[in-house]
Amino acid sequence: MSKIRIAIAGSSGRMGRILLESVADADDLMLHAALEHEGSEMLGQDLNGVKISADVGAALEGADVLIDFTRPEGTLHHLEVCRRLKVGMVIGTTGFNAQQKALLGAAAQDIGIVFAPNMSVGVNLLFKLLETASRVLAQGYDIEIIEAHHRHKVDAPSGTALGLGEVVARTLGRDLSQCAVYGREGVTGERDPSTIGFATVRGGDIVGDHTVLFAGTGERIEITHKASSRATFALGALRAARFLKVHPAGMYDMQDVLGLK
Repeated sequence: MSKIRIAIAGSSGRMGRILLESVADADDLMLHAALEHEGSEMLGQDLNGVKISADVGAALEGADVLIDFTRPEGTLHHLEVCRRLKVGMVIGTTGFNAQQKALLGAAAQDIGIVFAPNMSVGVNLLFKLLETASRVLAQGYDIEIIEAHHRHKVDAPSGTALGLGEVVARTLGRDLSQCAVYGREGVTGERDPSTIGFATVRGGDIVGDHTVLFAGTGERIEITHKASSRATFALGALRAARFLKVHPAGMYDMQDVLGLK
């Protein structure tokens, strides 16, 4: 069986470097292209016979899947090229607005896309467990989501935290855009039981911690996932790339990849 040809966007970043190592360790995958932005000092550097390039069109010719953990603007630029060349995409980028997400959905008519706020297998199991917890604890429990990440993260709350909130809201029949509370200060009054609260911590080199807290009378239930290495996200992304190799055009998430739907 031929190897799956993988392209990696943001190849010199924190996630990019781990993805490169993970692809090199996989027997069924091969590095086809490594991308960086114009002006990067890494351009032209050789990675196992593949030179880092800013020429997206040329680099993606012949690739099977592009893995992208960059920024929304960069991902959307890559999306246009992938759609034209029929290259699948695994997207772990966060911070998209509704209009940008709609562009991803439109491109999925022509190419396979796995789009997930978190590629970790454990986090995606957490999403599934959270559906059950939300149904059982629908009455009499206040729901708060606490997330912590490293000092360099630029968006808040994290895409994963928002994804957790969306699971809870959907299960409870609520609209997250209407019931989310993203900050509290001063005299706020009593807590509205229909709200879902978010708290954000930024500091040090925290890879990613997420807790969903159900606070009732006389008890608390906390469901927590803590990532100690970005390797967990890389390994999940590779599972998603393998999934796209055998699935047609469409929009998928890690629940599809892991067979949790």
